Amino acid sequence: MTKKGRHALLFLLLVLVIIGIPSYLWSKSNITTIAGRYNSPLSPIIMIPGSSASADRFEGLVSTINKKYDEHHSLLELTVHTNDSITYKGSIKGNDPRPFIVVGFENNQDGYANIKKQAKWMSVAFDALKSRYKFNNFDAFGHSNGGLIWTYYLEHYFDDDTINVHRMMTVGSPYNFEEKDQNKRTQMLDDFIKHKDKLPQDLTYYSIAGTKVYTDDGIVPIGSVEAGKYIFESNIKHYTLITLTGNNAEHSDMLTNQQFISLFHQYIIEDRSTMPTNSKTRKSDSAQINK
Repeated sequence: MTKKGRHALLFLLLVLVIIGIPSYLWSKSNITTIAGRYNSPLSPIIMIPGSSASADRFEGLVSTINKKYDEHHSLLELTVHTNDSITYKGSIKGNDPRPFIVVGFENNQDGYANIKKQAKWMSVAFDALKSRYKFNNFDAFGHSNGGLIWTYYLEHYFDDDTINVHRMMTVGSPYNFEEKDQNKRTQMLDDFIKHKDKLPQDLTYYSIAGTKVYTDDGIVPIGSVEAGKYIFESNIKHYTLITLTGNNAEHSDMLTNQQFISLFHQYIIEDRSTMPTNSKTRKSDSAQINK
């Protein structure tokens, strides 16, 4: 081999080393991250509030659960701004496997166009969370439009094979907005139905509707909440519709409804897999459970 050829070969080897070292380090780091995520005991409950509500919306609910059940769940609150930056409040304790994480938005206004934007910002928040914390599964909760944001996010942005969403619960989520007649579908409902095959197939979903006058919860028609069946029923592992009546069954008060708090603790925090098929009554509150 000529001197010129040897120089060319050495140069080629040098280039391969320069390219290979970062690639090796990235692969090693990526394998370590995946291994850590696979073995992680962390299983957060990620929550999205409704329109016009900020990331502090669930502070009272978390405090009530910790006191009522003598538990010590951490609370981390994120606010995603319109420029994709995130501000944080609170923290996750090192020994807490079941923390609450709330994702709120600077633009928290109503409307389908904003729901689509908020779902995109949810993806920004989720990417930040999975980079900061090693978890391989989570449960989801949404109040009102929070359930719509979750649905759009799961259909359009959730594609991480290393992380599973096991259960989702929503309260007063209007899948057909203010429309009472399920035969009169809004564009949003049509879009949700169109992309329903992208939902996680092993998801268990509990949809809760409140009733003030047996037709709505003061804001959201029961028919709009029930319209979620066209999206989820027979398309995921389990879909259950629960109707609450009685004290604090109105839209804005549902988070303080004792029957709701019991259901939330039992089927999201504790993860009991068997739902009762009969109606349950507690004082003046009742829950009708339809599977």
